[in-house]
Amino acid sequence: MIREAINAESSLDFVHKLGIAQKETGETQYWLELLYASKYLSESEFYSLFNDSEELMKLIRSSIMTKKKNIATKVTILILAIFPIAHFLL
Repeated sequence: MIREAINAESSLDFVHKLGIAQKETGETQYWLELLYASKYLSESEFYSLFNDSEELMKLIRSSIMTKKKNIATKVTILILAIFPIAHFLL
């Protein structure tokens, strides 16, 4: 899913696809917990994989927040640029 986000058609599409990756990472964590609870994974295997998934989750969340902040900044700049022009049209 992250590879799809890289090829997103727009900034909003990028955020959307990273959001899906975030959900998929959460589901992976759920399955890791089940595998550990059923003794399919040893404690060391579980914590190694789960900690890796936590790091991935942090990276995805950070990327989403950064992109949303960048989008908001661009929108603010656009509004500030348009507002003086719109005032003259009214």
